[in-house]
Amino acid sequence: MVLPLLAGLAVAAAALAGRYGIQAWQAYKARPVVPRMRKFYEGGFQPTMTKREAALILGIRENATPEKVKEAHKKVMVANHPDAGGSHYLASKINEAKDVMLGKTKGGGSAF
Repeated sequence: MVLPLLAGLAVAAAALAGRYGIQAWQAYKARPVVPRMRKFYEGGFQPTMTKREAALILGIRENATPEKVKEAHKKVMVANHPDAGGSHYLASKINEAKDVMLGKTKGGGSAF
């Protein structure tokens, strides 16, 4: 008499666990997709480049050391150099960003 009762409870528990598992799987599949890549800065260039914008272009902090600035400039320029198929405009902006971060800018802006 006890055995059928225990078997019924086991079947009910298995059914509830299965139902919960299916609901959890559907909720997992329906969750919004979060991009795994870093979100890039959306927007154009400012008329006169600020230190914040220069840091965003080079991918460094605003208070980075000159060595970090030069290292980041080299890495970005290798990827975007005009001789390697990059844009002259982007190369001028990258160079301007380096100058702003190193404090060498005259405020003239880009040649473009």
